[in-house]
Amino acid sequence: FNTVLFHALAHHARHSYRGRTMATFPPNRTSNMPVPGGPGGAPPPGAPPGASSSAGHDESYFTESRKGEVNELRMLLRTFATERDKQRKRDIMKKVIAYMTLGIDVSRLFTEMMLAIETRDLVIKKMVYLFLCNYAETHPDLAQMCTNTLVKDCGNEDPMVRGLALRSLCSLRLPQMIEYTSEPLRRSLQDGHAYVRKTGVMGILKMYHLNKEDFDKASFNDILYDMLRDPDSSVVTNCILVLNEIMADSGGMALNRAVMLHLLNRIHEFSEFGILSVLDLVPRYIPANDDEGFQIMNLLDPVLRTANAGAVVATIRAFLSIADAVGKRPGDDRDEDSPTVDDLKHQVVVRIKAPLVTLLASGSSELTYVLLKYVDQLIDLCPGIFDDEYRVFYVRYHDQTHIKHSKVRILAKLANPDNAPDIV
Repeated sequence: FNTVLFHALAHHARHSYRGRTMATFPPNRTSNMPVPGGPGGAPPPGAPPGASSSAGHDESYFTESRKGEVNELRMLLRTFATERDKQRKRDIMKKVIAYMTLGIDVSRLFTEMMLAIETRDLVIKKMVYLFLCNYAETHPDLAQMCTNTLVKDCGNEDPMVRGLALRSLCSLRLPQMIEYTSEPLRRSLQDGHAYVRKTGVMGILKMYHLNKEDFDKASFNDILYDMLRDPDSSVVTNCILVLNEIMADSGGMALNRAVMLHLLNRIHEFSEFGILSVLDLVPRYIPANDDEGFQIMNLLDPVLRTANAGAVVATIRAFLSIADAVGKRPGDDRDEDSPTVDDLKHQVVVRIKAPLVTLLASGSSELTYVLLKYVDQLIDLCPGIFDDEYRVFYVRYHDQTHIKHSKVRILAKLANPDNAPDIV
């Protein structure tokens, strides 16, 4: 009797559920129901509790794929042009990129993805460009199919689209693409928007690594030197990096007084990364005389007041290199009043003591350890200058072991008859 009753209840519940389902979802809308596990649909069976398919949860795109879902995406991409919901379009693209990121081969969707490149949505364009660059090397014939579209986008009225298209065109890394890349690249260097210009500068470097012979024929080196006077500091930073890499065999970009002083006069315009790029050039430049060396030091002095430890350390290195270059050495035919190398280095260490001590008191443990190593070398270079700052190097209970060792080593070098009782 219990068995019969159980089957009767189950049969009644099944028919009741079907009735409610049909009442809730009319027949003419069942074709638009989301596919479980598909883009924009419900989570697949077996998914962890709380998994959601909404656009706000990107982790839902990175789930295990089921058999046939790539074909499912192909069908969705074929209706991409007629889809009016912008968010649903983005969700379809996100699913394709997620599969690609997980290592699933979605190169079968190459044709459908290229048809989706004709859109005004910048987010979708970014994802299509990413897909293209990822599979261009393994599918060069397919990549060449969309060359005309990328070249066309390089002339788009939106500077973001122009920059993205140029970056994607240069990132294809196919030798046969050089002839299509050169002209858009040359136009980008004279573009009115800084983003396009700095993207073009990095594209020059990609072209150099792809084909050095064609690069030399295009005379891009001279163009890059001219662009060091670009009004945008990020473009200048990229020019410095590209010139240093292109001319690495000869020691980096060529420097002269005009270039060096121009960059140092504009150093306050650069980002922290750009400041470091400029400061790395100073030790390679030898001032013509004492006055020029002191002029460079005066231009670099404001950098010591920044909170960036890397910039401060690079400035110290630049100061010491200038002192070594312009200081008087034994046997030099200079005036007796000219400072010697040791005198200049002593003055430099006195000047940089306060910024270093400030950074030591406010940095992380990793930064503190690096700065302690610099201080250790400066004490050996100019003994006695840090003696009055011995309290900064007291060991604290929360210091890590390697920092404690460094501080104890420095305290031993700072000890003198005046401060030894306090240190002990």
